[in-house]
Amino acid sequence: MNVLTSAVLHLDDVTRVHGDGVLAVNALRGVTFTARPGELVAVMGPSGSGKSTLLNLAGGLDTPSTGRVVIEGTDLNTLDGAGRARVRRTSVGYVFQDYNLIPALTAAENVALPRELDGDSRRDAREAALVALERVGITELADRFPDEMSGGQQQRVAIARAVVGERRLILADEPTGALDTETGEEVLRVLRDFCDAGAAGVLVTHEARHAAWADRVVYLRDGLVVDESGASVGVGAQVLR
Repeated sequence: MNVLTSAVLHLDDVTRVHGDGVLAVNALRGVTFTARPGELVAVMGPSGSGKSTLLNLAGGLDTPSTGRVVIEGTDLNTLDGAGRARVRRTSVGYVFQDYNLIPALTAAENVALPRELDGDSRRDAREAALVALERVGITELADRFPDEMSGGQQQRVAIARAVVGERRLILADEPTGALDTETGEEVLRVLRDFCDAGAAGVLVTHEARHAAWADRVVYLRDGLVVDESGASVGVGAQVLR
């Protein structure tokens, strides 16, 4: 099967160079990476290895110096800024360590915002938000503000915002970094459930126990993929050697 037709996300021999001449930094060097429907892929590596660059390219927040980024069959290189923004709104959801919720909006309003920005009526956007909040198990918090919720509840709201409207690619950047162990595991279970339901997920993490939730682990060093393994018992020790 053609990888571009079977994958939600495909990076094809991607490089990203920041700066010019002697100041040039090779953040990624010829990386090929794929995430398919139903698959959660963990990305690990030391600081400066290229993890954040990979995530930014995967979500169309940055453009490669060479190579292609393809989301659901669309080559982002063929789109202008407005086209890439449209793909981000309709196909890609982001989950960050610090939640990035708007304090003045309720949980439902935070989740509904991407749909309103994409042209949905306020009523339709709220209905979609309530469905997303139900999927992460916190419908009862719909009308609470972020400062009235725990960290784990805020992260669930952030996940609901990432998947509202049935977006098929979830990009999570250290989503449990600000949470205690038990709450972090609950958040990872929610991400895992979405992938099991057919989404593709990319999880950047420095914790081997978190990577164990993934189907595959990709290890980066100095902008290169240096190891790729199935996430099974003992995978943390394998990819960190």
